[in-house]
Amino acid sequence: MKTEIRASSENSDQPDTAYVIREIQSRVTKYCADLCDKEIQEIVHSCKLGMYAGITPAEIDQLIILSLRERIEKNPTCSRLAARVLCNVLYRETLDTDEFSHEFSRRYNGHFERQIRLGVDAGLLDRRLLSFDLEKLSGVLDSTRDQLLRYMGIQILYDRYLLKDSSGNRLESPQYFWMRVAMGLALPEEDNIKDRIAMEFYHAISTLRCLPSTSPTLFHAGTPHPQAGCYVLSVQDNLQNIFGTISADAQIANYSAGIGNDWTNVRGTGAWNEIDHVTGQGVIPFLKVLDSTISAFKRNGRRHSAACSYLETWHYDIEDFLNMRKNTGDDRRRIGDLNTANWIPDLFMMRVESDGDWTLFSPDEVPELHHLTGRLFKSTYEAYEKKAERGEIVLWRRVKARALWRRMVTMLFETGHPWMTFKDPCNIRSTQDQVGPVCSANLCTEIILNASPEGIGVTTLGSVHLTPHICNGCLDRAQLAKSVRTGVRMLDNAMEVSQYPSDAVRRYAIDNRPIGLGIMGLQDAFYKLGLDFDSDEAVRFSDEIMEFISYHAIQSSSELAIEKGVYPTFGGSKWDNGLFPIDTVPLLEAERGIPTGIDLVSRLDWTPVRDHVSRHGMRNCNCLAIAPTATLSNIVGCSPSIEPLYKNLFVRSNSCGEFTIMNEHLVNDLKNLGIWSDNMLRDIKSSDGDISEVPSVPDHLKQKYKGVFEINPYWIILHAAYRWKWIDQGQSVNIYTDSGSGEFISELYQSAWRMGLKTTYYLRTLGASTVEKSTV
Repeated sequence: MKTEIRASSENSDQPDTAYVIREIQSRVTKYCADLCDKEIQEIVHSCKLGMYAGITPAEIDQLIILSLRERIEKNPTCSRLAARVLCNVLYRETLDTDEFSHEFSRRYNGHFERQIRLGVDAGLLDRRLLSFDLEKLSGVLDSTRDQLLRYMGIQILYDRYLLKDSSGNRLESPQYFWMRVAMGLALPEEDNIKDRIAMEFYHAISTLRCLPSTSPTLFHAGTPHPQAGCYVLSVQDNLQNIFGTISADAQIANYSAGIGNDWTNVRGTGAWNEIDHVTGQGVIPFLKVLDSTISAFKRNGRRHSAACSYLETWHYDIEDFLNMRKNTGDDRRRIGDLNTANWIPDLFMMRVESDGDWTLFSPDEVPELHHLTGRLFKSTYEAYEKKAERGEIVLWRRVKARALWRRMVTMLFETGHPWMTFKDPCNIRSTQDQVGPVCSANLCTEIILNASPEGIGVTTLGSVHLTPHICNGCLDRAQLAKSVRTGVRMLDNAMEVSQYPSDAVRRYAIDNRPIGLGIMGLQDAFYKLGLDFDSDEAVRFSDEIMEFISYHAIQSSSELAIEKGVYPTFGGSKWDNGLFPIDTVPLLEAERGIPTGIDLVSRLDWTPVRDHVSRHGMRNCNCLAIAPTATLSNIVGCSPSIEPLYKNLFVRSNSCGEFTIMNEHLVNDLKNLGIWSDNMLRDIKSSDGDISEVPSVPDHLKQKYKGVFEINPYWIILHAAYRWKWIDQGQSVNIYTDSGSGEFISELYQSAWRMGLKTTYYLRTLGASTVEKSTV
């Protein structure tokens, strides 16, 4: 039964009403001690307006949270204060106390073991967690680290991540959650070091320096069903494999993982089926089935899965494939949730540049074409074109390469799909070309894995948060190296402990052990370092920081190989042949006969790392990939991944609600200049978060705080190109532009190809929506 504080609506002077007002005043004063007296009284007044008969203490806290949320755009500090209030709601739910109690610290640390046992008994947690020294681990929990979270972060954890029992009661605080994840990822360690490794993981995660991906690792770490992050499946040209792959996709989607499907092997529309003696309907109807399958796992309460299907540009069904996300036409050939991506060979891009013809084939008549790259692809493709002209191929047609490319760009602009990804850079720079080709990327285009005989590749993802590693305008290289080392070990363990859809998938995972450590908070790092995104200095930083992370990630994987063993398929890999990611750029240029224009300067001495790998091998076939980190960045409270600033003020919507995002760096700079005011806020809101037209903002701040649509998108591609030379997998690179020119967008993607980018992700254009001009 909830405790009520009865308030009289007839007479505000009644003692019970006075008690509620005192309670509101007391709570606001405690929670908001960092605010000035005027702001505190404004919040108290706002909460008094929301009083009603039968109000409970928890409901008073909700009033305070709502009042603080209204003020985030004016004072970003209110985001942290709202998070503090919600944390205390959580403390009373899990610990039956709050941070202002004299027994809070004792309970926070002392109840951890009890909550773990409750989770195990309820079947929510892996029983093996009881093998840790729970008393020792509870002693390192630091409740003050809960205050690192902003409001949106703690709300997302509260709604979607913290464990709940069958009655809906939460069993975890943020630090309990971080420690539970750390323990889950430390399970593969030897007993004599397991507790120490769990504490190492906990300190990296709880200080928000390095975290595994939200979906599905954070969802499931430490539970009876831990999961890897991203899957890549290659569909074969028979019904058993087609529907077997869709079934595997469903199993993966059930645990919120991301999925990439290669559909190029499936024959085109009108191709002859020798078994049934009929012509087939091609790829499109099967993608419709997959779309419905993935949609079935969009469930409330937790993050849903998503999938992307890839088709190579010479496939006979490519034009229908381009139309699948349109909202007009035959609904039986349209999809609503499934993402699509073009898998583009270099030869097609060369034909576009030369205004040549392009021939479409059905893969059953050109079976090896999908698995070839570079010069060998070119010679084989041209041989098939000649066979088609001689009448030796049944199903083919010829189009103008530029016309098809314009259609690809147009559909990307109009529907956001299919994304542009490039086959040859993915294959020529693959570390594992000795075990097979790369036939597609993953859901978010950053995972570049080989097609296995079973057709399913899998990896685990994580991200280093850059901004905690920048102190007083300088990069703390020692701390960053430590975070990278911890991140590599975490992700390698996640690969070991995860459950997989089948034994064959697990064998692939363990034989190759690919992991993808990336970065987030790059834009925040630029602010702290005083760098403008659209500057040569910022590009140089992207280059240097990625080289540093690559250096220590590869070194860490090689050190793990001494401790835990080399991954089984190391022999014959590029690593085994002494080829690091930077060494594969000249291979791509030589295969194409076209320079990327990216210099290959190294600022670190790589000789010790090369010698170490030569002597001891690698634990992981891949180490690096930059994921989008959308939800993870929301939890941590940083700029997502490698993205520029979106806007200085906007509203972000997700399943947990709508959250006002105000650029705290801008507000602090304006405050330091003494020009932050209600009028300034009103002007920024009127301009939809764009400060370029706000007269009272100094020019140097207008340059520093450009929104992404004010930046020439060429800079985004340039940053990506300089990072890519150090990365053994890929990056999720979103392209932003306010231009509606097809010629301009076409040139952007051609530039990305020339510079050697492996993949791109969404094309973001300036939409019709605007920032709400008033606050409720």
